[in-house]
Amino acid sequence: MKNKLVKLLLCIVMVSAILVGCNSNNTESSDESKSESNVKAEAVEKTKVFVTPQWVKSVIDGNQPESENYVILEASWGTYKDSPDYTKGHIPGALHVDIASVESEPYWNLSDPDVVEKGMLDLGITKDKTVILYGSDVSGTARVAYAYLWAGVENVKVINGGLSAWENAGYETDTKVEEAVAATDFGTTVPAHPEYWMSIEDAKDKLENDSNFRLVSIRSEAEFKGETSGYNYIDRAGEPKGAVWGRGGSDPYSMEDYTNEDGTYITVEEMEELWKDLDFSKENELSFYCGTGWRATIPWLIAYDAGWTGMTLYDGGWYQWQMDENLPVQVGDPNSDDVVYTTVGKLSTDKAAK
Repeated sequence: MKNKLVKLLLCIVMVSAILVGCNSNNTESSDESKSESNVKAEAVEKTKVFVTPQWVKSVIDGNQPESENYVILEASWGTYKDSPDYTKGHIPGALHVDIASVESEPYWNLSDPDVVEKGMLDLGITKDKTVILYGSDVSGTARVAYAYLWAGVENVKVINGGLSAWENAGYETDTKVEEAVAATDFGTTVPAHPEYWMSIEDAKDKLENDSNFRLVSIRSEAEFKGETSGYNYIDRAGEPKGAVWGRGGSDPYSMEDYTNEDGTYITVEEMEELWKDLDFSKENELSFYCGTGWRATIPWLIAYDAGWTGMTLYDGGWYQWQMDENLPVQVGDPNSDDVVYTTVGKLSTDKAAK
C-alpha cells in the first residue's frame, strides 16, 4: 500500500513538472513574440521630415517621445472612398485626409488660413501633435506636409516609400475606417510660417529686381520649353520670363527626377547633384513652382529636411501666371536661340495636354 502511494505521488510530481515546463516555454515564446512586435528605432529630430516605416512602428508601439501625441494620415484627393489604398488596407489607426482640405480654387493655391486651420482641427491636429503622412501620390503627400508646416505644425513626418515600404517591412494593414476626434484650439496663429510661401506679385518683383533670386520650375522639359501646358484644363504653355528649369519628371504626374523606383524621395546630396549643370544652386534665393503647387513641394521638403533656410514655394505656379494676359513669359529654352519672349495674352491656346 505504501509503495502504491509513493508511486502515485511520484507520478503527480512528474506531471506537475511537465506542466510547469510547458507553461514556462509558452510564456517564453509569448514574451519573444511580444519583443518582436515591440519595435524600437533611433529618435528623429523635429525638423527631419522623411522617416522609415520602422520609426513609425516604434511610435505606434510607444517607444518614441512622439508616441504620446501623434496622428497618422493617408493623403489622397477626395474622401476615403475615393482613395486607391485606404479602404483596401491602410496603416493601423491611420485617418484619411483629403488633399483638397489645404487648397482651393480659383488658383489651387493654399486655402485661406481659417479654412486650412479648420481642416486640421477636424482631424484633431494641433501645432504640437506629430503628423505622420503617407499616400500613393508622392507630390500630393508632399503638398499636405508643406501646408501643415506653413500652418505651424511643429513636427511633420512623411513615410519614405509610403505604404509599399510599410508592407515590405512586414507590417500589417487594416481596413477599419477610423474616425477623427476633433480639436478646438490649434495653438497658434495660422500661418505660423508665412515666410515659406511666395505670392505671384512677389515672384514677379523678384524676377525683375533681384539678381540672386531664382524662380525654379519643377516641371517636365516639354512643359518648361512651352511644348505643352501639361494639363488638359490649361490652354497656354510657357513659363514666367526669367524662370530656370529645376527638372521634375517626364510628365506632370511623374517625379522620377526627385524620387527613386521604390517611391522614396532622393537625398539632398542627390538633389544637389541633379542641379549640378543647371542655372542655380542653393547659394541663390530659391522659390520652387510647378503647374498648381504639388510637385514643387518635393524639393522644398528635401531642402527643409536638410536644414536649408530661405526657400519658398511660389504657390500659384504656371496656372495662376497664365491667367494674367499682361504678364511676361518665355517660350523655349532661355539658354538657346529658340526662346521667344512675349506676354501671356499673345500665346496660342492650343497647348492643353491631350
